[in-house]
Amino acid sequence: MKRIFKQLYVNNLFFYALLGIITLFACAFIFPFLYTATWYLFIILSCFWVLDLLILFFTKTGVEAHRNLAEKLSNGDENPIEICIKNFYTFPIYTKIIDEIPFQFQVRNFEISRKINASSQDDIRYFLRPTERGEYHFGKLNVYVSSPLRLISRRFMFENGHMVPTYPSYIQLRKYDLMAFSNNLFQYGVKKIRRIGHTIEFEQIKEYVQGDDIRTLNWKATAKKNALMVNQFQDEKSQSVYMIIDKGRVMKMPFNQLSLLDYAINATLVLSNVILKKHDKAGMFTFSKKVENRVMAEKRSSQMQLIMESLYNVKTDFFESDYSRLYVDIKKNINHRSLILLYTNFETLDGLHRQLPYLKGIAKNHLLVVVFFQNTELNEIIHKKSETVQEVYDKVIAEKFAFEKRLIVNELKKYGIYSVLTQPENLTLDTINKYLEIKARGIL
Repeated sequence: MKRIFKQLYVNNLFFYALLGIITLFACAFIFPFLYTATWYLFIILSCFWVLDLLILFFTKTGVEAHRNLAEKLSNGDENPIEICIKNFYTFPIYTKIIDEIPFQFQVRNFEISRKINASSQDDIRYFLRPTERGEYHFGKLNVYVSSPLRLISRRFMFENGHMVPTYPSYIQLRKYDLMAFSNNLFQYGVKKIRRIGHTIEFEQIKEYVQGDDIRTLNWKATAKKNALMVNQFQDEKSQSVYMIIDKGRVMKMPFNQLSLLDYAINATLVLSNVILKKHDKAGMFTFSKKVENRVMAEKRSSQMQLIMESLYNVKTDFFESDYSRLYVDIKKNINHRSLILLYTNFETLDGLHRQLPYLKGIAKNHLLVVVFFQNTELNEIIHKKSETVQEVYDKVIAEKFAFEKRLIVNELKKYGIYSVLTQPENLTLDTINKYLEIKARGIL
């Protein structure tokens, strides 16, 4: 009996019916002929309530349910969660499913209602979008079952809690995985790049077209063919590419509920996969007050797993970033010329000038690409029509900050430092495009 009371919940329909009967009893003081009829209605409601109780509790196992979870969740992406429910009753039931999803989502009113036919099964899917890495703990799966009378509900509880880790966006990794096998991966970037190698690994002799490097002209073939012919070489392979993620306070800024740091982590994972598919060596590390999460550039089969685990374990208190320590660490640990993609953010020209001596020092020995972000909220202010003096003032200030971003690009270019100024949502494509451009131009 105690177990029944723990599982028994009275539905709103019963209270509405009871409220109607009480109203009729009140009206019976004015119209006495309603008194007897109202008593009959109360007895009928009580009989239906008892009948509903019996048909719901006559069997020990009325329904079964379980939650299907992936081994890990993908940060910043919509992750499918499946719930499978089996109805063992001989009549259709109405269910209300309350899944105790992790507290990180801050969802207080999660509820799914579904009608399930007699002796049948139903699969229910919903999506969760995590916005931070770490452990996500799912609680119990609560299923409230009502008969066609819908006066009471019986609660069934399944699952005893389950922990799922949230990794950097491996869904994006899968998206670009097949593309990496193709020589046309660059087509998914912002612009197309002509893929011309400049190493000693010969590929073919072809007719000269506008844009080919005249240094590769083959004069003997030109004389035989009576047309300009050029040598074409394969891209150089096994080059070292390091992705460095600034995890200081400048990367705490959120866009679409995801911090700039997590955007950089997701892009690093995808780009690492592309680099390895292109037979280069991929490595990464992070820095703020000190350099951490180091994975040296290698081309071994376990490299992707090492990079994913390192990115998963990136933790920060968003301290002020120490570029002098970064410069010393690169000079000490990276002994040969490499491509370095630095994910950071500069909001003002003064902020760049404070770190520029260290960036110039890195660029002396390596090919440095600074990746930083446009403020998309400022773009909204700039393109919004101004109607008040305050809005005009805000628009001028926003245009000033946007202009400073372009000045930062020009300032870096003056010192031979490449840059990528991108919106957070386009970060992955823009960095892949820049890597392929550098490979195609053979400037590493």
